[in-house]
This record gives sequence, C-alpha cells and structure tokens, in this order.
Amino acid sequence: MNLASFALILAGVLLNAAAQLLLKAGTNALGVITPTISNALPLADSIATNPHFLGGFACYGVSVLVWILALSRVPVSIAYPMLSIGYVVNALAASYLFGEALTSGRWLGIGFIIIGVVLLARS
Repeated sequence: MNLASFALILAGVLLNAAAQLLLKAGTNALGVITPTISNALPLADSIATNPHFLGGFACYGVSVLVWILALSRVPVSIAYPMLSIGYVVNALAASYLFGEALTSGRWLGIGFIIIGVVLLARS
C-alpha cells in the first residue's frame, strides 16, 4: 500500500471517528433518547437542528466518498480492517472529550489493534 492510499484510508477513518464523536456530543446535549409516537416529531426536529448531529451526518457523508476513493485503490481485505484505527482514535478522544475511562483492558486492546494495523499495512 502506498502513502496516498493509506492517507485516503486514514482520512476516511478519521472522518468516521469524528462523526461518532459528534453524534455522541449531540446525544449528550439531548440526554437519554426514548422515542415514542408522541415525541417522534419533536425528537426529529431536535436532532435535525442540533449542530453536533448535523456535523456528524456531514462527516459520515464525506467519509463515504473518501472511502470509495480508498477502495478503488486498495483491496477491501486490507482496507476494511484498517477501520479498526477508528477504535483507537475514538477511545482516546472519548477519554479526553467525555471523560470516558481507559482501563488496562482497553489499553491492551488498543495495543493489539495498533499491532494488527501495522502488520496489515506492511503486508
């Protein structure tokens, strides 16, 4: 895999991770979401007008376009496992942004993911 292909994969992964973090920020702003028939329209309006949700949706959209470019250059058997980089990014960012705990088990998992990504990238 060349540097341009890896850059596309990484851009897609980072956009996807940003989308997840923005959606989490949106849910934090709304609180626990319990959809019912009676609150369906107000809930949809709250989601459709929340800047975090809108940013998350935009990141997802762009990430799909970038991912298509990446898949046109890299075999899916290499590209798809690279999505696991998003787990690392999200775990670190969620710890920093939302105060989510990084336990020793999570750190071990992050280490395994990094080793796996390095092995895949070099194959």
